[in-house]
Amino acid sequence: MRYAVVAITVLAAMLGALPASAAGVDRLYVLYCGEAVGPDQSRWSPGVNVGVPLPVSDNCYLIRHGQDWFLWDTGLPDALAAIPDGVKGANGGPDSKRTKTLAAQLQELGVKPADIKAMAISHTHPDHIGNVEEFPQAMLYVQKAEYEWPGANGAPRFNPNHPVTKLEGDHDVFGDGSVVIISTPGHTPGHQSLLVRLPKTGAVVLSGDAVHFKDNWDNRRVPSMNTSKEQTLASMQRIADILAKEHAQLWINHDKPQSDAQKKSPQFYD
Repeated sequence: MRYAVVAITVLAAMLGALPASAAGVDRLYVLYCGEAVGPDQSRWSPGVNVGVPLPVSDNCYLIRHGQDWFLWDTGLPDALAAIPDGVKGANGGPDSKRTKTLAAQLQELGVKPADIKAMAISHTHPDHIGNVEEFPQAMLYVQKAEYEWPGANGAPRFNPNHPVTKLEGDHDVFGDGSVVIISTPGHTPGHQSLLVRLPKTGAVVLSGDAVHFKDNWDNRRVPSMNTSKEQTLASMQRIADILAKEHAQLWINHDKPQSDAQKKSPQFYD
């Protein structure tokens, strides 16, 4: 018996000792936050499907927790909606566009920007932080390693006046285990994912860019632009362990077939 207790304790530590389940989340909305087409899938799956275009989704997620609203990722800039044909990618990057703004989707739900008191971003690539400053009062949760990672020409990645909580690992957003930020570095130095425990749907892990599409997940492929292959693989394994422990679904942000099958706001998951 003593050895069984020790084994369970060790397993809990390996899985990150995440907070216990809670039913504090009322609703999870999947918001359309843009779309893109990469000209060469092999940029994300080295050696596989060279020269094959890759359509990708770009989602944001709005979580209602009691009277509180929490926003995960902010997508491509809303200003892009004013450019019907979108913009061409640079240096082999994807061509991007959005046909509906984040602001319009929040308005449709009766949510004002000032209602969102807290937010987090998976990482600092432009298709995830495009509208951060539309919520200047919201506390921003970001890994310290990501916040301090120099941008182009050493410029800061965020407005230094934006309220921020710099994390160094996992964080239980509401203190009840219902929304937990998970440190998953590798795609960028401070990449993070999100575990959401819903009362009816069950547990969901929002991947950020820890993985870009299901085939990469199934085959543990690491994009060439990631900052660390070793960290990426370790983060993918950590997510897999959490999925098994929580009996959770993995929602891959950029996997277009999966995204197309999901309910979009104003519908929601509860």
